[in-house]
Amino acid sequence: MYLLSKLLPLIFSPLGIVLILLIIFIFKKKIKFIYSALIFLFVFSNGVLSESLWRLLEFPWKRLDYAALNSADGIVVLSGKGRLSDRFLAGIDLYKANKSNKLIFTGGVVPHNTNLPPEGNISIEEAIAIGIPKENLFTTYPVYNTFEEAVAIKKLLNEKLDSDKKNIILVTSAFHMKRAKKIFERQGINVSPYPVGFKSSENFSASLSNPLNWMPSASSLNKSSKAIREIIGRIVYGAWR
Repeated sequence: MYLLSKLLPLIFSPLGIVLILLIIFIFKKKIKFIYSALIFLFVFSNGVLSESLWRLLEFPWKRLDYAALNSADGIVVLSGKGRLSDRFLAGIDLYKANKSNKLIFTGGVVPHNTNLPPEGNISIEEAIAIGIPKENLFTTYPVYNTFEEAVAIKKLLNEKLDSDKKNIILVTSAFHMKRAKKIFERQGINVSPYPVGFKSSENFSASLSNPLNWMPSASSLNKSSKAIREIIGRIVYGAWR
């Protein structure tokens, strides 16, 4: 499952498909594959398409005020955005708002970089540095993806809590929340979502009216590629709906 979730986004990313079309052209010598590659590149580097994809992924989440959330057994911050990210800062804010006295970071690691410590360890050090008591901070064993994060969090909660049903506030990026929420709920964990890091515009009509968004750009291609990666992840983990 892990290997599949990593390979498919590489193959079916816009750039991956363009490369496949160019390779086919080398062997088939048919100009239609060049045209197809150019059209594909143009479409997915379009700012309006990338914006539409992100709005789809971030639906139905909205930017929340943490005051609206009930208290929980733990605040769980998923790895993946590095130190002092919007996820990390949101977790700190929720803790300071007394939403839970347990602030939990997952121990995300980069598979092919053994020089870096798990992200959870780094986050705990940063949290201690800004005044969060060490006894209220937790991290999981090293994990590589969202499924492993959910399993590790369930194990940690079982060790720290007595109740059969665990209630957490889950902090992750808005585009990732739907998949993460479903994966955690399959582990028997009650999830109150707290999405952060929105990338889509709050005013879609303004985005449509901007002529620059209709032009191809490297940044839009990058956004489209990340969106497709998440879509594939949802399909692989059966978390599209």
